[in-house]
Amino acid sequence: MSFTIKAICLACSLVISAASSAQEVVKIGLSSPLTGAQAPAGKDNESGARMAVEQLNKSKFTVAGKVLSFQLLTEDDQGDPKAGVAVAQKLVDSKVKAVLGPYNSGVAIPASKVYNDAGVVMATVGTNPRITQQGYEQVFRLDPNDNQLGGNMAVYAARQLKLKKVAVIDDRTAYGQGVADAFLKAAKASQIDIVSREFTNDKASEFSAILTSIKGKQVDAIFYGGYFAQAAAMKRQMKQLGLDVILMGGDAICNAETGKLGGEAVNDKLYCVQGGTVLGDRAAEKAFLGDFQKTYGKAPLTYAPYFYDGMLMIAEAMKKAGSTEPAKFGPVLAAMKYTGVVGEYEFDASHDLKNAPVTIYQFKGGEPVAVPAH
Repeated sequence: MSFTIKAICLACSLVISAASSAQEVVKIGLSSPLTGAQAPAGKDNESGARMAVEQLNKSKFTVAGKVLSFQLLTEDDQGDPKAGVAVAQKLVDSKVKAVLGPYNSGVAIPASKVYNDAGVVMATVGTNPRITQQGYEQVFRLDPNDNQLGGNMAVYAARQLKLKKVAVIDDRTAYGQGVADAFLKAAKASQIDIVSREFTNDKASEFSAILTSIKGKQVDAIFYGGYFAQAAAMKRQMKQLGLDVILMGGDAICNAETGKLGGEAVNDKLYCVQGGTVLGDRAAEKAFLGDFQKTYGKAPLTYAPYFYDGMLMIAEAMKKAGSTEPAKFGPVLAAMKYTGVVGEYEFDASHDLKNAPVTIYQFKGGEPVAVPAH
């Protein structure tokens, strides 16, 4: 081999070495239910996060002069607290810098301790107030909490729907009980008579006994604290029993899956409340919706935009901090303002969102449609 060729090879190897040394692999975890009844929601979350990761990697995102290569580690927490804690430990052991999720409050509450103790930033969409009341420095909520969701639904029920007698059912999960309690408290304050409080679980599919009991109380509506699979089954059984009253719920029923599972029983007597405003007005919203449809061949459900925003916001906090270490970028995340697809993100002292907007939806044609501003 000639001297010239050797010199060229040496130069190439030095360039490759310099490029690789200037690149850093950053692991990001994702915890959501990817199997079981809640899998559509979990996979939607994953899709939002993955789209953000792919965009960041394509853009050659840099922090402190280094190109970052984000690696998304997705784990199925099954919507189960015990499984969620095991997932948390696995992700911590994998040296993730941050975790998107968990989706379920019941998973987020115990898992948050694992992440916080390990110094890993956790950005969840779990809505139970207890998540952020624990005082963990590394735990953030990306959406409104149960008090904001359930409370606004109750005020709408009283003022706009003019409801007088309501029964409340919850699935005994941290999410379901939390949003039901918030609805109940605000409903009573709005002079709604809560005539019955019933309980089920998040694996149930049979509600006829509870619904028959409620039917005898001649209610105007039912509020259900729980997830879409059970809400759809409940709406079908309400129709079978001739219980032709309004069914209301929180953000976990506020998606097209409820309509798919409930069929023609999911009509305009189904209302839900969700954080954020209706997407589609701003350029960033239109771009996200268009890219999501192009990438996955369907529209996002409820939380894909939040997981997308959460990933990009964490990356931006790293850039501002000049570090991928949670101890450095966590405080920056806590103090920064960020404009995402969903809207404005700014955290209060508890790491809840400041001035988090919510929107009430009514189902039409099996899809949730925002009601007129009230």
